[in-house]
Amino acid sequence: MSSRSSGDLPTLLAVLLAGTLLRPAGVACQQPEIWNDGRVLALVARARDLRSSSIVDSTLFAYQAEARGYVYFYIDRPDSDERTLVKADQIALEVYWRAPNWTKQRIVGLRDEKVLPTNIRYHLDHLTVVQDDFGETIRLGDGDEVSAVLHPMAPGATEVYDFGLADSLSLRYGGGLSEVRVYEVRVRPKDPDRPGFVGSVYLDRSTAAIVRMAFTFTPASYVDPHLDYIRIALDNSLWEEKHWLPYRQEVQLRRELPILDFLAGSIIQGRFEIGRYEFNPDLPDVLFRGRGVSALPETQRAAFPFERGLFDDLEEEGLAPTPSIEEIRTQARRILADRALSGLAPLRLHLGSFSDGIRYNRAEGLFLGGGLQIRPLPRGVVRLSGGYAFGANKPLASVSLSDSEGPVAPALELFWDRLGDVGPLPAAAPAISTLGALLFREDYLDPYRVRGLRLTLKGLNPGTGPRVTFRWERHRSAERVLSDAFRPVHPVEEGVLGAVQLAAPFNVVRNGTAEVLGAIGPLGARIFASGRVSARWSSAPRGRAWQTSLDLRAGVATAETPVQELFHLGGRGTLAGHDFRSFTGNSFFLTRIEGTRALFHPWAGIRAFAALGATRPRRSRPAGIRGGVEACEPPSAWACPWDGTYSVSTLLVAFPTVAGSWCSPWTGSFTPGSDTRAGSTPEAPRGGESGSLVEHLVLPSSRPQENELPDDHLRRGNDHPVPLVGAVLQPSLHVDPFTCTNMILRDLSKSIP
Repeated sequence: MSSRSSGDLPTLLAVLLAGTLLRPAGVACQQPEIWNDGRVLALVARARDLRSSSIVDSTLFAYQAEARGYVYFYIDRPDSDERTLVKADQIALEVYWRAPNWTKQRIVGLRDEKVLPTNIRYHLDHLTVVQDDFGETIRLGDGDEVSAVLHPMAPGATEVYDFGLADSLSLRYGGGLSEVRVYEVRVRPKDPDRPGFVGSVYLDRSTAAIVRMAFTFTPASYVDPHLDYIRIALDNSLWEEKHWLPYRQEVQLRRELPILDFLAGSIIQGRFEIGRYEFNPDLPDVLFRGRGVSALPETQRAAFPFERGLFDDLEEEGLAPTPSIEEIRTQARRILADRALSGLAPLRLHLGSFSDGIRYNRAEGLFLGGGLQIRPLPRGVVRLSGGYAFGANKPLASVSLSDSEGPVAPALELFWDRLGDVGPLPAAAPAISTLGALLFREDYLDPYRVRGLRLTLKGLNPGTGPRVTFRWERHRSAERVLSDAFRPVHPVEEGVLGAVQLAAPFNVVRNGTAEVLGAIGPLGARIFASGRVSARWSSAPRGRAWQTSLDLRAGVATAETPVQELFHLGGRGTLAGHDFRSFTGNSFFLTRIEGTRALFHPWAGIRAFAALGATRPRRSRPAGIRGGVEACEPPSAWACPWDGTYSVSTLLVAFPTVAGSWCSPWTGSFTPGSDTRAGSTPEAPRGGESGSLVEHLVLPSSRPQENELPDDHLRRGNDHPVPLVGAVLQPSLHVDPFTCTNMILRDLSKSIP
């Protein structure tokens, strides 16, 4: 890449993102051509009169029904597809109604399970259903979440809302007609700065009865400053071809810290289905006395014979937003394209993770930092971060711009002296790195410094569609700034890197998930390419003793791939029980199997896991690590032997982590030998720096001669190379008291960055 083209790339990427964020709202979404025309106002008036009538249906005097539902409380990361379940509830309701407008609900079944410790208690309306489409005003959380938003079909609504006739379409529902023709009426407040309804109301073409409501609220509607948004979908169905009554309901509430943007939030998600209607039963007056919601004693609720398991719905639907909830977001953006819909403050403090505030490692020493999140436009969010590395005596800074609305969500990052870590397989969360450096003088990093920018284009739902990343970065080697008790920080291959990365997640057989990733681009004058594939299957059937998971990973990179982009195995995150990143190559595979059995849920259990992995070189480099990329120059690169290892680990006692995983400080492993020639003696695994990645990073002019491996280890013979995996097994036992802390913080980082 020429210097001219390299310099033009960041400018081009910035212009592309700015054009996306600043494009007119009309380009992003098409508005209804006419608001408040005579036709739509007449339709709204019919719906209002029908709701206000004391006799909506002269043939219906009363009904009783049953409702079944699930409520999930979980933690989500908006920048990824990670969702961590905290608590699950299953509810059974008896639902009653009698003319003119008497309602009653009774909780007859309720069971829950805390996957993680929590003291959350739901508002009562989170555990019940909506019987009357909210009446004339919408109130949620006993008024603590939304206090009094006028219903769009209530008297006086035409003075508060604008109405637009969007389309005529057909909807299909269970429990009634297979298909019904409806009008979609879009609703927006005349004053977006006041509490109001934003969404769509679907009205039956023949009667103007409400068939469906899908909506959210203006930011001024939220009483709780923690609320990011509330999205609600209410579906009615035509029972016995004449009664429009509740059929399915969904609600999703998301909260964050009101003064701190931490890239994590909590979500309450409820799903209910209503059925088994009985029409015009004889319901006594005493049934409707007292509060509108009652409950059976706790022992009776717990003994209710649920038709489905507590986690059946979760295993079928998952925690991802349903299409109904996602449609609300899209519709609201069409209706109020020039307004932000989040209830959170437009200016907040920002920490992308704990380590953005404080961390400690051998390349920076003590680092202190912070940031701000600004929402200058309805569409975009700007995050400013900075700090100072006192050991390195260097400032660090970054700016990110993101747009979460529209079919494609672009995100631009610009950074100055960001700390990078070699390889695509991170070994430890930043918090673990800090604790390791403080307690054991091991930060589980091989750092280098990065300046440049990245532009990522992805869909609205992280983890559900492809993403493309454009990278323009200048890589520089870092230096050790702490005592000699820490491993040295060795050089990387410096220069300007320009690359394009593509990632595509997809589902595989037996409920597995997988992802394919590829990258291509130059570093300086050399062009490299790499590809990886990963797949994961997990089995956690409730009620069974063992929970298991299987992870498969593999990758390949061209011979010109720089050190910092190669594959590194060994130690935490890959092959426990071996020197940290003691296997390096242009190709790799890694298989891990884990099994967990709870003994005293959720406080103690046992865990066993096994791993098999190997790396393979593609071109000759200076020697220095076990079977690394420097060790092979056969006639064909694919004839190079694999340097591999088996790692089999078991434990006697395990401790729970905040994310429901388990850990143990005892790790046993079996390592294959390093030479397959007849009569040879395999080299024992070496500890310290001579068996780790850091020695591999030493340049030829500075690498100590005493650490070089013998020639017969470097070149196994060009005429008859033999693949190595499984040739000789050497037992070793690795006792590491930090493994539990590592696992706890690693899993914690999935929930709290």
